[in-house]
Amino acid sequence: METSELLKRVRKIEIKTRGLSSNIFAGQYHTAFKGRGMAFSEVREYQYGDDIRNIDWNVTARFNHPYVKIYEEEREMTVMLLIDVSGSRMFGTNMQLKKHVMAEIAATLAFSAIQNNDKIGVIFYSDKLEKFIPPQKGKKHILYIIRELIEFQPENNKTNLSDALRYLTSVIKKRCTAFVISDFIDNNDFQTALTIANRKHDVVAIQLYDKRETELPPVGLMNIRDAETGIERQIDASSRQVRQAYRQFWSDQQVKLADAFQKSQVDSISVSTEEDYVKALIKLFNLRS
Repeated sequence: METSELLKRVRKIEIKTRGLSSNIFAGQYHTAFKGRGMAFSEVREYQYGDDIRNIDWNVTARFNHPYVKIYEEEREMTVMLLIDVSGSRMFGTNMQLKKHVMAEIAATLAFSAIQNNDKIGVIFYSDKLEKFIPPQKGKKHILYIIRELIEFQPENNKTNLSDALRYLTSVIKKRCTAFVISDFIDNNDFQTALTIANRKHDVVAIQLYDKRETELPPVGLMNIRDAETGIERQIDASSRQVRQAYRQFWSDQQVKLADAFQKSQVDSISVSTEEDYVKALIKLFNLRS
């Protein structure tokens, strides 16, 4: 992409997503994620109604009386974006590619973060770590992230979320809020890695999908190609049984994904390339408020 065209696209996304962060999500982001990063403040005697999970057992044993740890909300949080850059993100039929929606959602969250005085960092992943952008503040840093969201070219096409989550837990020592933005088309079992990551950090999943991944049009013979493996095959979309099997496969995968999120205690939303992602983000923020 030429530099002038890249700058135009960066500017277009900046204007749209910064406006959303300022006007629509002002305050909602902070409300949805406040208290996720907590710093130890002091110890005091237990009072009726205190959460027993905050009892300091060492101090309690020393004084033979229950004491609890008091935490206060940290003024500065770290936000990490885990961006799926595998081959399947290049799919899209009617409106736009999943890649483009991912970029706008990521940029919106990034601007919301810096308006809340938070640091923002990015992990681009396929079936390996593709690129790590350490958390920083400032508009210049955000524009660099947007440029990478638009222009970044991964080395691999396949997906392995587990490796990206393990990298997150190893490189980010302090508790952070981590948004995984992906279509979650992953042949690997990532539930264990997701559970471990969510114990250390506050992980949120944002799934992107296209309508044609949920159902086939009755258009006769179709040549389809797996963007991640390169495998091609021909199917007869005029067959009701083929279309039913295709829909059932999507439905089964969604059930498995929802089950993985539930067992990992990870909040999640799904966003279609044809719908307004603003409504989906508001739903997520309301869910967490």
